[in-house]
Amino acid sequence: MLCTIGDLIEDVVVWLNDELNIGSDTDSIIVRTRGGSAANVAMFGALTGTPSRFIGQVGNDNLGEQLCASLRGSGVDVCTEARGRTGSIVVVVQPNGERTFLTDRGVASDLSVFDAQHLAGVSIVHVPTYSLAHDPLATTAIQYIRAARASGALISIDASSTSVLRDYGISRYSELIASIAPDVFLCNNDEAALLNIDSARPMPGVELTVIKRGALPVTAITAAGVVTEVAIPPVAKIVDTTGAGDAFAAGFLPIYATSRNIKDSITNGNLIAARVLRSPGATLEAR
Repeated sequence: MLCTIGDLIEDVVVWLNDELNIGSDTDSIIVRTRGGSAANVAMFGALTGTPSRFIGQVGNDNLGEQLCASLRGSGVDVCTEARGRTGSIVVVVQPNGERTFLTDRGVASDLSVFDAQHLAGVSIVHVPTYSLAHDPLATTAIQYIRAARASGALISIDASSTSVLRDYGISRYSELIASIAPDVFLCNNDEAALLNIDSARPMPGVELTVIKRGALPVTAITAAGVVTEVAIPPVAKIVDTTGAGDAFAAGFLPIYATSRNIKDSITNGNLIAARVLRSPGATLEAR
C-alpha cells in the first residue's frame, strides 16, 4: 500500500485563453477540483491499481467533506482530521501550459495527531516537502516516516517547489533530508539546480535521486553514483501540467518498491504523467 501524508485542498484552475491582461479582463475557463500534492499522489495511485491511503487535515466545513468524498470516490482510504478551514489554491494556467500557484493552505499544515494504526499494511510512504516545511504537520510527518521505516516501508520525499525550498533555507533543507535519509528523492530541473544536485552530485543521504526534466530524459542517480537516463515519449496536445509530477510519483514508486528496477519505474511514471498532461488540473485522462 502507498501512503501519502499532507495536503488535501481545493484547486481552482484558471485556464487563460490569452496572456494575462493586468488591470482588465482576460477570457478564461475556470474549473474547481480536488487538489493537494499528497492527495494527488494517493488518488493517482488508487486510480492506476495501487492500494492507497491519505493522511492529513481538512477543515470542519462542507468543502472539506466534499474533497474527502471525492478522494474516497477514487478508491483512496482517507484518514483525516477535520478542524478549522479547508484551504484552496488558485492555479493559473497560461496558454503554453505553464502554471502559477496562488496558495491558501488553510489547515493543511495543522495536522498534529499521529496514529500508528494508519500505517497498517503500508509499504511505501510518500511525503511532499510541503508537508515538511511547517509545524505541526512537519513534526507529525516525521513521526510517520520514522514509524514506517521501522516497519520496513520505502520512504519517498518530493522537493515540491522552489519557493518552499528557498523559504525553508537550502542548507537547512539539505540537513533535513540527510536526517530523514529517504530511499527516493524526487525533484524537477529547477529544484535540482537550486539544491545544487545533478547526475554527478545526487542528493546527500539518499539511496536514489530522480530528476524530472520536462521533455528531456528523466535522470536517476544512485548513492553510489550510477546514472540511469530514460527518454520521455512525446506528449501530444498538452492541456495542463498541474499534477504531472504527482502522477509520476504514483507510477514510479510502486514499481520501484517491488523491483528496484529504475528504468521500468521511470517508464511507468512517465506513462501516468502523460495522461495527466492531457487532462485539466490534477486529473487523469481516461484510457
